[in-house]
Amino acid sequence: MADFDARDLLDCYARGVFPMADARDDARVFLIDPEKRGVIPLDAFHVPRRLARTVRGDLFEIRIDTAFHEVVLACAASGPGRTETWINRPIETLYVRLHELGFAHSVECWKDGRLVGGLYGVALQGAFFGESMFSRERDASKVALVHLVARLIAGGFVLLDAQFLTEHLSQFGAQEIPRLEYHRRLGRALAVDADFYALGAGGGGAITGTGAGAAALGAGASALGGGGSTLGAGVAAGAAASSAGAGAVALGAGRAEGAGAAAGVAGRLALQLITQAS
Repeated sequence: MADFDARDLLDCYARGVFPMADARDDARVFLIDPEKRGVIPLDAFHVPRRLARTVRGDLFEIRIDTAFHEVVLACAASGPGRTETWINRPIETLYVRLHELGFAHSVECWKDGRLVGGLYGVALQGAFFGESMFSRERDASKVALVHLVARLIAGGFVLLDAQFLTEHLSQFGAQEIPRLEYHRRLGRALAVDADFYALGAGGGGAITGTGAGAAALGAGASALGGGGSTLGAGVAAGAAASSAGAGAVALGAGRAEGAGAAAGVAGRLALQLITQAS
């Protein structure tokens, strides 16, 4: 992996493959192209009723891209029932570099000045590749997902890749599609010029929630209890590995390189965007 850099990783995403490792301390990185792919349709995203009440309550402060590396480390940390992680140090370094280039983003839930949940992923044209999420407070990762979907809808994205379908994601309307269909959708998404910061970037430009310090969301059903998981949960054994080669599509420049703190939108607006897209 010494010669494999962030731009190579973007090429992999454009070809439909993503990286994983067997363990945090295992330096090997495998490129995965599963036969079945988990996706979350942006025009059919379902917010369970109780979670919707939580989102409207703005119990967390939602921030965008203010603590990206912290989110990655939280997702990589071990937790109850999960002693290993697919995020090893080479993968961590690659995503931090993608964030510096403006391609990787975090949606963060804060409470009383503490990072209590969130997720991160990669934006490439009209596709967003969800990588991992974590919770330290009940439902924080679910709230982050709702805000991510609202942001993608507002920005004109057409594909949210969740990697693998899980029971956790099924409640939101996630689907499992064959590899060929996924590649078709990915091709269409790469022809779309989307904008992750359509709802605002930087503290002054974003639409914030009511109250001085809060634009965010919160509690509800089960959380991930301290550790992280892939957005589509664990790695399916036997997923097809694919080697990283050259020859990829030309990639557009990342948006808002080095963008500063960005406030999230209020919960009611996030839910409204999701409802209008359905």
